[in-house]
Amino acid sequence: MTTLAAYIDGFNLYYGMKNKYGRKHMWLDVIELVRQLRPKDDVKRVRYFSAIVKGEPAAAQNQLDYIEALKTRNGVLLDVHLGRFKDRTIRDCRRCGQPYTCRCGRTFTSFEEKGTDVALGAMMVADAALGVADTTLLISADTDLIPALVAVRHVSPQQRIYLAMPPGNTRASRYQAAIGGLVAFPIAETALRRAQLPAIVAHSTTGRSYTRPAKWS
Repeated sequence: MTTLAAYIDGFNLYYGMKNKYGRKHMWLDVIELVRQLRPKDDVKRVRYFSAIVKGEPAAAQNQLDYIEALKTRNGVLLDVHLGRFKDRTIRDCRRCGQPYTCRCGRTFTSFEEKGTDVALGAMMVADAALGVADTTLLISADTDLIPALVAVRHVSPQQRIYLAMPPGNTRASRYQAAIGGLVAFPIAETALRRAQLPAIVAHSTTGRSYTRPAKWS
């Protein structure tokens, strides 16, 4: 049986699902999703990469509860890596077009996710070099990860590489041009629907439970 290690770009998957389907599939069991996508493979490890949002306490708490529900449900098979959000000043004012601080006296700031892409790419290459699995599955449409997949092919020439494109992202030509033998396919809504966590996930030892947020129903 083919062994598989999966790497999930959490925010890329989140925004793909949100833009295509709203929030109805957000309570997603990522381990089960991988099994839906590759049902004949022996899943050895699933690494999930994300970051906790800033400036939105309710959304951050939903995200933390979701991650704890994933850990509770899937145990050692799931490896969660959290990056961070960094304050970023938006270059041009939306009112007057001036850079940074505009004539109307407002400074525009946003938050930029840091650390997840680098961590995902490094872990994917390291796992291929160590022989964690003979198949790599990347769930992302971020072309910044192409160099990491090129490195995977370099350190493990026989590695099978699959790219699962989040909803709304169907063009994989840049990936396929850079990585020989890569197989790309879209994530169907059926797979998302079949890979939902139970509405309430309870920890068997601590008794702590995590409930799907109402807005994710």
